[in-house]
Amino acid sequence: MNDWGSRSHLQLLVLIVATALGIYLCYRLALPFLPALVWALTLAILFTPLHRWLEAKLKRANLAAAVAVLVVGLIVAVPATFLGQRLILESAKGADIIKTKVESGEWRRVIEAQPRLAPLADWIERQVDLPGTVRSVATWLTNTAGAIVKGSLVQVIGFCLTFYLLFYFLRDRRLALLSLRSLSPLSEAEMNRLFLRVEDTVFATVYGTLAVSAIQGLLGGLMFWGLGLPAPLLWGMVMAVLAVVPVLGAFIVWVPAAGFLALEGSWGKALILTLWGGVIVGGIDNLLLPILVGNRLKLHTILAFLSVVGGLMVFGTSGLILGPLALTITSVLLEIWRQPAVDLPTV
Repeated sequence: MNDWGSRSHLQLLVLIVATALGIYLCYRLALPFLPALVWALTLAILFTPLHRWLEAKLKRANLAAAVAVLVVGLIVAVPATFLGQRLILESAKGADIIKTKVESGEWRRVIEAQPRLAPLADWIERQVDLPGTVRSVATWLTNTAGAIVKGSLVQVIGFCLTFYLLFYFLRDRRLALLSLRSLSPLSEAEMNRLFLRVEDTVFATVYGTLAVSAIQGLLGGLMFWGLGLPAPLLWGMVMAVLAVVPVLGAFIVWVPAAGFLALEGSWGKALILTLWGGVIVGGIDNLLLPILVGNRLKLHTILAFLSVVGGLMVFGTSGLILGPLALTITSVLLEIWRQPAVDLPTV
């Protein structure tokens, strides 16, 4: 008889240690692929309704999954990759132009042309190594752009892996869910609760991020329009797209614009744009995202904020999803300890 009752304490201890070691080794094996796994799972959850519709129409699981992956790639990956790389390169070029203007002393001539602002140039030179600061920022942007260009192959591989995994997540989602249910010590109702909360978390995080990014783009575009800068609608849309990407952000657009305004002598406009971009556009992200995510998940704003920002700090870009997921799963498990499961519809 090979059941729990027949095992000695030593056997149980060995089994627990071996299982924990196996889980740890599996985690280490999956760690290099964590971003691809997280984004593939996220896209699978978001586009499952599309895949279900395709399955009903095409009657073939492989074909439906392939078409769904192609549609997701056209909607998400292609525009985001192209726009992100182009804007990083353009920002690096803009930084080089600003560096040239600062090092040539043009900024000082602009200030000295207005006698009231002449003391400002002396104060800036005493307090700040402006050429050195601008040179450092320009070098960082140039290196970042170079790293992105050199890393294009790595990014392509990462995208291919994400969509490779997405194909199987969509095609075999029922089998995967059944496997998780069979391995889990939780009851069917408890697993239903967990799956539904995970789905809610992904939807809340993704749609909350998109909503906040749209607001950031709107605010940035309005300020460009108010200051008379060219193409405010275009640059507002660009800032909205960049705000979706945690590593980039809307600052890639408004920081060079503020620099150009300052070098042209429009110091008031440059100051307004800097304050608006840094305080309003930049701060709205940390203010609204936790509120939107927290309301959908019924979490306190502080917990939602910590899960999003902490996830980004620990896991990088994939932490945008992993942070809230970790908090959600932990809270569900604590609820299961605290109260009996209720019957929920099967996912």
